[in-house]
Amino acid sequence: MSELLHIAQLLQRLGGKRYHEFLRVPAMSAGIYVLSAGATDSQTPHKEDEIYHVVRGNAKMRLGREEREVREADVIFVEAGLEHRFFDIAEELVLLVIFAPAESS
Repeated sequence: MSELLHIAQLLQRLGGKRYHEFLRVPAMSAGIYVLSAGATDSQTPHKEDEIYHVVRGNAKMRLGREEREVREADVIFVEAGLEHRFFDIAEELVLLVIFAPAESS
């Protein structure tokens, strides 16, 4: 099931939603997550480890008790169960999200 996709194609598949999963195999799942400027990220901790790649945008991210600024080209690892969310989203945030194993929460 090899596939080559472009971010523009994945964004078209969102259909007005914030998240679109485009890959699922037992070992991992992947999706595209978009938060508009000023949006509220209401996600809760996941049961899986997670990697975010910031395709574009600028925001802050809370990782447990820590706060960090995130921007284009950043890669963020979030361990399973850790409270995390994006906030102070200054410009649309486009994120590639990878869960391992595949997301179940």
